[in-house]
Amino acid sequence: MSLLIRNIKCLVQVRDQVTKWVQGMEMGDLPCLENAYLFLDHGIIEDYGAMNSLPELQPNHEIDATDRLVFPSFVDSHSHIIFAGSRENEFVDKIKGLSYQEIAGKGGGILNSAKRLQNTDQEELYQWALKRVREVISLGTGALEIKSGYGLTLEDELKMLRVARRLQNETPLTIKTTFLGAHAFPQELSREQYLDQIINQMIPAVAEQGLADYCDVFCETGFFTPNESQAVLEQGLKFGLKPKIHANQLNLSGGVQVGVKVGALSVDHLETVGQQEIDALKGVDTIATLLPGAAFFLGTGYPPARRMMEENLPVALASDYNPGSAPNGNMPLILSLACIQMKMTPEEAINAATINGAYAMDLSNTHGSITKGKVANLFITKEIPSYSFIPYAFGSNLVDQVILNGKLIEHSTI
Repeated sequence: MSLLIRNIKCLVQVRDQVTKWVQGMEMGDLPCLENAYLFLDHGIIEDYGAMNSLPELQPNHEIDATDRLVFPSFVDSHSHIIFAGSRENEFVDKIKGLSYQEIAGKGGGILNSAKRLQNTDQEELYQWALKRVREVISLGTGALEIKSGYGLTLEDELKMLRVARRLQNETPLTIKTTFLGAHAFPQELSREQYLDQIINQMIPAVAEQGLADYCDVFCETGFFTPNESQAVLEQGLKFGLKPKIHANQLNLSGGVQVGVKVGALSVDHLETVGQQEIDALKGVDTIATLLPGAAFFLGTGYPPARRMMEENLPVALASDYNPGSAPNGNMPLILSLACIQMKMTPEEAINAATINGAYAMDLSNTHGSITKGKVANLFITKEIPSYSFIPYAFGSNLVDQVILNGKLIEHSTI
């Protein structure tokens, strides 16, 4: 099956060659092609160019994109999209002034989500997650990382990862999965007992069943220490799980340094960052993934994106979609927050949510840009004046049509 999109007002993120990432001031350059065509064949980007050079083609289908823009789909490299129930009561507690730690102390937070998930069967979890997947696809996301971490028992962590794998197999979304058993400590076990269970039971079981691509840890004051985090991630590496890490969300936790030390693909959050953390990220293959949705929802400081780019670092953007601190998977809104609150330009934000997000999911060769040979995951906007209008019109859904794996997606068929 082939598809020709013609008369594209602006074809965004066009790169002739596969690019690892863009970093520093290079993030301000967003290559685009005006008055363009795009030809997709068998789920792959086959050709593109200016309309005045359109060759003779025999596509199965055509789309006229006059006055509309075409983007590569967003790559959301950090989410907790599988969860049971919402936590709006805690949202009200936050409004009344309770801190993250105080809410956790009264049975809220991650342990609240864990209790709910443990009491929810796998099919129900899948159906809830499927609704959220449909939502994020309609908002332009074409690739999504999904973490476990609300199970906190061997069987419930496996249950979450089975749901993620099913979403991977039964929806057109490109999905990578992450084992995050080290998300919090369950009340019924001692710290030592649970760490032993993660290292000697959970990680081997996850690897044996082929349920995860990555291993992650919440390295934070009150949660997992740097030494504990390193032990978990190193065990994951032994079993073929690449490391990722939640780092420096609430405090200078040492998580960035641990991530760099173990060769993590990404260090995520970074709301609290000093010069030592920035220096640690220079010259390494670990990318900083920033989650402004969490900072917005929790009312904390935002990651210093501008400073990181000025220090020639690459940064990615992701949603952190989860029930407690970022109950939203709207990547265009994440672009808006990045521009408004972190002073990223639209070009920088789009690069961070596409090509750099692809790196943070190990998808640089297949996703994140309009490049010949890459997977045909993209979206066509409504009639808008420019790509800057996406973050400008915050909260609006400006996605008109979604194409995943070269096929036009009908919401009802996902």
